[in-house]
Amino acid sequence: MGSIVQSTREALEFPILRGLSPLWKTLIAVGTYATWTALTWLLEGRIHTLPRPEAVTDRLVYTGVVNILVGTIVALLLVREFVASDFVSRSHLGFRSTPRAVVAALIGGTLGFTFYALQQPPTTDPVVVMNVFAQVLPVSIAEVVVCWVVVGGSVAALLHHRGLNRYIANGGALVISSLLFGVYHFAHSPPFNTVEMVGLLSVVSVGTGLIYFVGHAFYGALAFHNFMALIGIVSSLSEAGQIGLYQQPLPPLLVTALVALIIVVGMERLFVNDADEKVPREYQV
Repeated sequence: MGSIVQSTREALEFPILRGLSPLWKTLIAVGTYATWTALTWLLEGRIHTLPRPEAVTDRLVYTGVVNILVGTIVALLLVREFVASDFVSRSHLGFRSTPRAVVAALIGGTLGFTFYALQQPPTTDPVVVMNVFAQVLPVSIAEVVVCWVVVGGSVAALLHHRGLNRYIANGGALVISSLLFGVYHFAHSPPFNTVEMVGLLSVVSVGTGLIYFVGHAFYGALAFHNFMALIGIVSSLSEAGQIGLYQQPLPPLLVTALVALIIVVGMERLFVNDADEKVPREYQV
């Protein structure tokens, strides 16, 4: 198993990225965000994919290409090169040990659900919540990876390399990540592409940024962020009279969410290693 992982890691290396300056690494990170946003508009906002429950093929293409392939796999391969070149470390990107990741996810999820419940949502039906949570998860993974890990992590590292202390660097990165997250919603379909909604989402996403940059907890930020997204989606479904469609388990949504989660965990555990690390010990033979 270890040899297979090592061979795959070596085949997917991009040494040219490791030799770039901190500024160029950050510019490439922003370019990744721009590409991901453009693809979001092309495959979702342009054709209003998400408001159409019957558009199964369009949803699968959007989720697979935009959020899993580009927003997770490609984005984390880029991060792998940044970490391997000592531009930034795993821990500063919020990728911690398994026990800490689990605890962070539980704390972030608890905070997120609490906020969800306090908003007096249209429903707390556990089946509806489960289905919508699963539907949103692949998108949330890509949003946190691209906006906070790729861009936010790069901006914080650049500012730190320029002599600013960690607190100021992380604070600046938090603001930029939140603003970019809000702006990205112009590429989505209504009701998320309005100026008012973009402004609201930029402010609300500061909570995700605080968990990510202060707690250095990727999975905590992801769990919290997904519950925040849940509020908007459930409200939109209620206004459109479509909540009834989610009152029974929807296997395609659940399976897609599981696949997206396995991919992000596998990518960061097997590929994103600090410069002096090899394949994780449990995969060595």
